[in-house]
Amino acid sequence: MACERPGPDPMRVCKLEDIPRLGARRYVRGDGETIAVFRTATDGVFALADRCPHKGGPLSQGIVAGETVTCPLHNWNIALATGEACAPDVGCVRKFAARVEAGEVWLSLDDLPAHAERAG
Repeated sequence: MACERPGPDPMRVCKLEDIPRLGARRYVRGDGETIAVFRTATDGVFALADRCPHKGGPLSQGIVAGETVTCPLHNWNIALATGEACAPDVGCVRKFAARVEAGEVWLSLDDLPAHAERAG
């Protein structure tokens, strides 16, 4: 499944320490789409649309374990690296290119417009 749309122009969105370990922060794009930026226990950072592919639950409110997040509504597990639902569930949530450099989190400008605002 093609869940990621990589983009060449990154944008700094926060410091790594601004995202709780095993948690997420949310950002709202100019078009209203909410992006969940997750941090794993080993400081891996991943960004997904904040909407479970099953019933649209807010993934940013889910439980992060390893490199998956569990949707708080119906316990679907979503792989943070791919945005794909873990078997036996089937579905995919949009993934955004994310990386950490010098303690700062960067997302693709192609996916996250410069006029995006922090939601919480």
